[in-house]
Amino acid sequence: MWLTLLPTVLKTGAAIFANKQKAKILMSDAALLHASKQASGEIEYQASVRQSNDQGYKDEFVLILVSAPVVLLIWSVFSDDPNIQEKLHMFFEQFNNLPFWYQTLFVGVVASIYGLKGADIFKGKK
Repeated sequence: MWLTLLPTVLKTGAAIFANKQKAKILMSDAALLHASKQASGEIEYQASVRQSNDQGYKDEFVLILVSAPVVLLIWSVFSDDPNIQEKLHMFFEQFNNLPFWYQTLFVGVVASIYGLKGADIFKGKK
């Protein structure tokens, strides 16, 4: 029984391998076409800018900045340290007291870095 399935499995595997090779060739052709259009000035250097942005540390910095209160909250809950819980509560009160434009700016920066729709967060707030 297993021997009768072997040709089908091999044929499927060969088809998958061939498709992957075709995909690699098409991606290479697309990259070449894109580079030639960039060189001739038909399109902007958006891919180059996007790639250089991916190599920066701003995403990691913002992730640490946004995650810090959550890490402190977890630590305060599991360590039963009331001082940390009180300071964390005070942090969010102070952040809530910041001007609305600053809160929106902060959410917008985080949203632009991670590609989120930050404006939807503030639709309900008045």
